[in-house]
Amino acid sequence: MFEPAEPPNPFQGVPGVSDEPTTEPLQNDDLAAVERLKDAFDKLKQEMSKVIVGQQAVLEELLIGIFARGHCLLIGVPGLAKTLMIHTLADALNLSYNRIQFTPDLMPSDITGTEVIQEDKATGVRQFKFLRGPIFANIVLADEINRTPPKTQAALLEAMQERQVTVGGERHRLPDPFFVLATQNPIEQEGTYPLPEAQLDRFMLNILVDYPDEDEELEIVRLTTSLQKPNVTKVLSGADILELQEIVRKVPVADHVSRYAVKITRMTRREKGDVPDFIRDYVSWGAGPRASQFLVLAAKARAVLYGRYYVSTEDIRAVAGPVLRHRIVTNFNAEAEGLKPDDIVQRLIKAAPIDEHEAEQSGKLPKIFKSANAS
Repeated sequence: MFEPAEPPNPFQGVPGVSDEPTTEPLQNDDLAAVERLKDAFDKLKQEMSKVIVGQQAVLEELLIGIFARGHCLLIGVPGLAKTLMIHTLADALNLSYNRIQFTPDLMPSDITGTEVIQEDKATGVRQFKFLRGPIFANIVLADEINRTPPKTQAALLEAMQERQVTVGGERHRLPDPFFVLATQNPIEQEGTYPLPEAQLDRFMLNILVDYPDEDEELEIVRLTTSLQKPNVTKVLSGADILELQEIVRKVPVADHVSRYAVKITRMTRREKGDVPDFIRDYVSWGAGPRASQFLVLAAKARAVLYGRYYVSTEDIRAVAGPVLRHRIVTNFNAEAEGLKPDDIVQRLIKAAPIDEHEAEQSGKLPKIFKSANAS
């Protein structure tokens, strides 16, 4: 197999910026796996398009979350096929799947499982036995996650972060791979319990599902008002996904790309360092270090899904919206002017120089691209 050419480094020769990737270069077997992952990505999109019309950006972000080993939160008004999309993804993957419909009376044990007393008919001995809840599946659909109180929402925290649940002082490992794909309705707020920031931060991506265009909506009507029932073929198994997730982690990232991701994250914190004026005006709280980690991981997955063996700053910009939009808390000024976190992210992308030429146009290089001895 041919060796891919090294990507150009826009910061080559800039003091304080390393030209070396932060991980070892991919080997020949890994390069073949990258090609296999891209083929799997194309096949998954093809299978899901049998049921889901349009929404290509949503499907791409959903698959980025899967291959980057992250959880996703899908936000959209009712009727946009959020639940159907996740169900179709589960059909296209040879994985176990459970749906949990969140309601105000749902208890934590309804999700994680509970211990019951069972009697051995032969010996008459009674003992506790753990009955697993619906969270014990590879793909868990948390439907309308903001419909249940914080006590039950918190039952997902340990599962999402540690990939285990603890019941009766005993830990129970969840199956691997494990994904929580949650949906949320943004317009109906009566009787809902907004997710706290600590739980929102557990979701790698916040994916916005928008209305289809006219042609797509016409095709949706044709598909759903006939007797036609598409048959979705399974593309990947759990073992395949675990292997491909490992390949994503191996993708090399040049130091200037990682610094670019960190710079964007740090620019959201109004109380730290030199930040743009619009951050001080419109942002109450910025993103934490987990945002920097997820920016790089999501960018790695996106690069591989497009058949590239390296990560560029373009990948960072492409995933900045879904990674940051739920980690930026805007204030009253932003609300009064109709500014949303996505607007803040777009301004951040424009404010952060992406190469030496842009930095020179702005009159000076950012501090993160200067060495300690540079003036």
